[in-house]
Amino acid sequence: MSMTAITTTGRFAPVFSGMGRSRWISPVALLVLWEIASRSGTIPQRTLAAPSAVLTTMFQMIASGELPGNLAVSALRVISGLAIGVTAGLILALVSGLSRAGEVTVDPLMQIKRTIPTLALTPLFIVWFGIGETPKIALIAFASIFPIYLNLYSGIRAVDVRLIEGARSFGLSRFELIWHVILPGALPSLLVGLRYSLSVAILVLVVAEQINASAGLGYLINNARDFMRTDIIVVCLMVYAVLGLGADWLVRIIEQRALVWRPSNVAS
Repeated sequence: MSMTAITTTGRFAPVFSGMGRSRWISPVALLVLWEIASRSGTIPQRTLAAPSAVLTTMFQMIASGELPGNLAVSALRVISGLAIGVTAGLILALVSGLSRAGEVTVDPLMQIKRTIPTLALTPLFIVWFGIGETPKIALIAFASIFPIYLNLYSGIRAVDVRLIEGARSFGLSRFELIWHVILPGALPSLLVGLRYSLSVAILVLVVAEQINASAGLGYLINNARDFMRTDIIVVCLMVYAVLGLGADWLVRIIEQRALVWRPSNVAS
């Protein structure tokens, strides 16, 4: 064991442990102050419900099936939009990254797409697709394309030229070169892009579900807003946050398994 490892696990371990516990002080203090302010009337119920009221409402919504049912609808929208957006981003990045002609054709269009705010397309998507599920899924798909495209394209172009030349010297065909050298080298960048796409998809979902939704977390928020139910709004915001954290955790698990060959993962 190295001296650094001994020092870290020995003399400084209690310090790091104490720092980990101290990070919870400010969030817990904020919740306590929020609860006190709500119960004392400093923060009116119609302005922001108390944490205890939010938890009670959440358990009631789970027990009644209202929250799980609407969460399933929202999750299906995200999965559908991501499936379309990630697939399109992968294909476009491969076309643009693996050939000069593809780069000249695809990359300018993707750079134009990058400058267009996704949410600004909402009225146009409503005109094209109506007010059903299609514009919601289309917005999520459109937003999730570019992070995948940009990161995979950059990852392909950043593969070490010496690795490519070495693979060619062993007589690998173009397909074998792409499959065994270029794509594994670009995989870390692809997973970074996937993480960004998942985060963007959750953010766009919040807005997309405001489009005449009859189910989903956005539908619950709209109804809660009309009836001044801030407890329900906070519950839905918490669920959105959990979705984002869960998506990031999923990509981290994929990274640990797919990039097991990297020195950093082997060492850990």
